[in-house]
Amino acid sequence: MNAVIPIQSDGGCSDAPVLRERGQREVFCGLTGIIWLHRKIQDAFFLVVGSRTCAHLIQSAAGVMIFAEPRFATAIIDERDLAGIADANEELDRVVRRLLERRPDIKMLFLVGSCPSEVIKLDLSRAAVRLSQEFVNKVRILNYSGSGIETTFTQGEDACLASLVPQLPAAEKTGAHSAAASLMIVGCLPDVVEDQFARHLKAMGVENVQFFPPRSSKALPSIGENTRYLLAQPFLTDTARALELRGARYVPAPFPFGVEGTTEWLRAAANLFGVSADVFDKVTQPSRDRATRALDRHREKLHGKSIFFFPDSQLEIPLARFLARELGMKLTEVGTPYLHREHLKYELAMLPAGTSLSEGQDVEKQLDRCRALQPDIVVCGLGLANPLEAEGINTKWAIELVFSPVHGYEQSADLAELFARTFVRKSKLGLDQRGQQAASSSLEPMKTSSSEAACN
Repeated sequence: MNAVIPIQSDGGCSDAPVLRERGQREVFCGLTGIIWLHRKIQDAFFLVVGSRTCAHLIQSAAGVMIFAEPRFATAIIDERDLAGIADANEELDRVVRRLLERRPDIKMLFLVGSCPSEVIKLDLSRAAVRLSQEFVNKVRILNYSGSGIETTFTQGEDACLASLVPQLPAAEKTGAHSAAASLMIVGCLPDVVEDQFARHLKAMGVENVQFFPPRSSKALPSIGENTRYLLAQPFLTDTARALELRGARYVPAPFPFGVEGTTEWLRAAANLFGVSADVFDKVTQPSRDRATRALDRHREKLHGKSIFFFPDSQLEIPLARFLARELGMKLTEVGTPYLHREHLKYELAMLPAGTSLSEGQDVEKQLDRCRALQPDIVVCGLGLANPLEAEGINTKWAIELVFSPVHGYEQSADLAELFARTFVRKSKLGLDQRGQQAASSSLEPMKTSSSEAACN
């Protein structure tokens, strides 16, 4: 069986109709972006201006991953703030002063808005300007919104990076000419993935490569009219717009998920810098071969299985392309919170023709379609996973696909395993694909809690 299906000559789903839905949504909180952002920018601190619920969420989601003093906290909005009895701005200034006095190691401070801060119309942009003047030349203070009122959870990263773009230094000019062309890779990547991409590009002779966000606030990449940027994540719409306002230009490419996506993503960078096809193949072929072989054992488990994507992370379309083309899965419906046709044009062209696409959400209607289709596995948020598991439908948490290292060649098999694991688990438990006790088993029907059922 071929590992990669040839690109459809009819353009795949480039011009496919999209079902646009606007109704009740089931989304996770944009504050969760802090979990991977604070691990990436290692001298940044994230101060959430929110409620005790916000504090509990961040502590529960990120606290278990931290073994040193954390670089996130919550300035609590309480009843006095909501009632207008206390001056929320004065209290915020006091919290920031105390924080920076206690943590002089902080070089970049993000004031992160939440649902409560937006409800009371607390202007964090003015607060950031006011505090920046007080701590000028000591701490860079920025703000963005992590509220989930109108967004999905990955847009927290988008808002954070967009707020950081105006801080990027302008590329130096040599005489009357701009600086040499540079490539900026945009989107939070685990350090191990970033290092792999850097090695591949360096081996091709592509030297002037910068990553955004950087690992340190002191290493912000420069930007200018000769900057070309390559997106590593498909949900960075606002960031891309901000980069283009600074003169950078977009390099269209599929996203680096799976062997095919990673190859074409790297090829876009190679073509930009005039790397020959022979050099490109020499550098990438060993990794391509290893990754293809590593996918084989997961292909056996996933080939022919049907999958349904609820809109959640904006990773849905690239992941669907990878699962369909490299692992032979059947796409029943691919939903995404927002479909940016320019950023996803190659992904759409590579989807199997006839794929059902939806944008936005009306959760009850989507649940009805999902139940009618009875897919072998569903990708969805945590709020839907447990109910669907209770109905015997296998699920995969969308947020796990954002937390995990899944970009690039070396991670292709790991990405496939995240989907195959649920079927392996069912097999080891003696369950059929619907989560029911296998008929051949002599055991009594297994009673599994919903929380256990969803941990796949």
